[in-house]
Formats: sequence, structure tokens, C-alpha cells
Amino acid sequence: MTRHITLGVFLVLTSGICQTAYPRQAPFAAILGTAQDAGYPHAGCRKECCLEAWDNPGRRRMVSSLAIVDPITDERWIIDATPDFTGQLRLLEEIHPSPAKQTGTTSIASTLGITGVILTHAHIGHYTGLMFLGKEGVGAASVPVYAMPRMREFLGTNGPWSQLVSLNNIALRPLEHGVRVLLNKRISITPLLVPHRDEYSETIGLIIHGPNASLLFIPDIDKWEKWDTRLDDAVSRVDYALLDGTFFEDGEVPGRSMSEIPHPFITETLHRIAPLPPGTRNKVIFIHLNHTNPALREGSNATRQIENAGSRVGHQGEKFGL
Repeated sequence: MTRHITLGVFLVLTSGICQTAYPRQAPFAAILGTAQDAGYPHAGCRKECCLEAWDNPGRRRMVSSLAIVDPITDERWIIDATPDFTGQLRLLEEIHPSPAKQTGTTSIASTLGITGVILTHAHIGHYTGLMFLGKEGVGAASVPVYAMPRMREFLGTNGPWSQLVSLNNIALRPLEHGVRVLLNKRISITPLLVPHRDEYSETIGLIIHGPNASLLFIPDIDKWEKWDTRLDDAVSRVDYALLDGTFFEDGEVPGRSMSEIPHPFITETLHRIAPLPPGTRNKVIFIHLNHTNPALREGSNATRQIENAGSRVGHQGEKFGL
């Protein structure tokens, strides 16, 4: 996809990455976390994969989430309410302060500064952060929560989530597969059903459309061959593709059949996109990494293998112009 960049562009530097130039005041997406549902380090893990992160807080990663920001209107949406919701709100303030902070407003209700929350599915890393919007937390007022039909039913009929609905802490908004939803005049999203373990809800990925670029966000999916869309086609149609990188390769979780948790291995994804041109392969950015995934550690053989293939791992705080 060709992008037309207007005058007055700038480069974003985050975590040492020089990113694509985009117009000043253009909407953007920002990574708020890159780890699998339980975060990194993993609860109770004292194995080598997590020891470094326990000893060095700078190595820790929040659960995968994405912000969408319109700097002209100061609207801010969060995709997936994770167990790290509190820290991710703080990170979002650092990336783009809410209007309340900029004007010195101090009330809790106004400083939340969230225009809406968009949910992909009902696994613990993707919706349980909604608890912070309740009366034990910020006591939010009618925060729009966009969700698919089964996800809305799950929230509305199961406690404690139903209390958020009945007390008007959240206001459920509908999503439908393939139906584009306008978030504002410059930004829209299109939900895409993807195959996954759907015990309580459907699972979706999202295409985020801005005036200059588009981004594909799929934090969770079963094997690519189960999806009714070809991965190479999906990546080719967008400017960025943030994809499920839960596991690097088979055998990563000792003593457990990986077929029980059928995410696409990063090695499988790299093999699928290998025939694509370099300009398409470098759109692929891996997120949602399990604590066992060696690609969590910068400079590892896994990270080098990903980079040699023309792709990379996402970084917390990284921005993508839309």
C-alpha cells in the first residue's frame, strides 16, 4: 500500500527504533504491552526464562495491548483491558497526556481520559482490566466498551462484569465481523473473526484505519491455516501487522503438548511470509509473547533469527503513524 506523506513529517524514536515518518498531528497507535496474558515475568516462575526479569524491572513487559490516539481531538482508545490496565494508563499518559492533565484538572473521573475500550475476546489478558473501572477502582461513568455479540452477552450476564453494566461504569457498544466502525472522523476499525479457543466469546483481530495508514492487530489466533484469510494477503493490504508471537517454536513448553495451545509459532509465521518482498515482510511485528519465548530477550538467537527474516519484535511505547 502506498502512503502519501504531507509536509511537516517527523520521526518517532522509541526504544532505539527509528520509525516511519508521518504527518504532525496524524493519528497514531502505540504499543502498551507485548507479553502474553499473564505478563512477563510469569507468576510463580523461577526458571531461567523469568529470573532475569525478576532481578531487573527494566526487563519486565506488560500484557499485550494497543492504544489509538488522535492528537487533534485528544481522543484515546485502548484495545484490550489487561491485568496491567493501571500501568498502561500511566504509559499512555506519558505517550499522550489526557486533556485533563494538560489543563490541570484533578478529578478522578476526568483524568481517566479514555474515549473507549475495544475488546478482542474473553481470555484473562484481554478483558479483566475492566475491573479497574468499577466502584472499587476509578468508578468510571459510561466508558464505551466495544465488543462482539458473545462478548457483550458474557459481560452483561456474568458477575462481576455485569455489575459494571448495571452501575453504568461501562456502556456496551456493538461490533460485527467485517463491519467498519467509525471511532471519529479520522479513525475507524474493522473487526475480523479469527479462530481461537472461544470458551466464552468469539475472538477477533482488528484493522485500524487512519487517514494515512492502516494497522492489522491480531494478538491471539490458532494456526494460520485455520483462518479463512491468507496471511500474506492480510499483511499485504496494511502498512503494519502486529501479530500473535506467543511461542517461538515447538517444544518451548516442556512436559506439555503444544497442540493444547495452538498459536502459530513465530518460526511458522516467518516461513509463511518468507516468499513475500522485503517491504512486506518488514511490516510484521510480533507481540503477545509468552514468558518462555526467547524472543522476549533482546540480542537472543531467536530475536536475531526474526530480524534476519526481515521482521521484528514490538517494543512497549512504540508508535505507528495512522
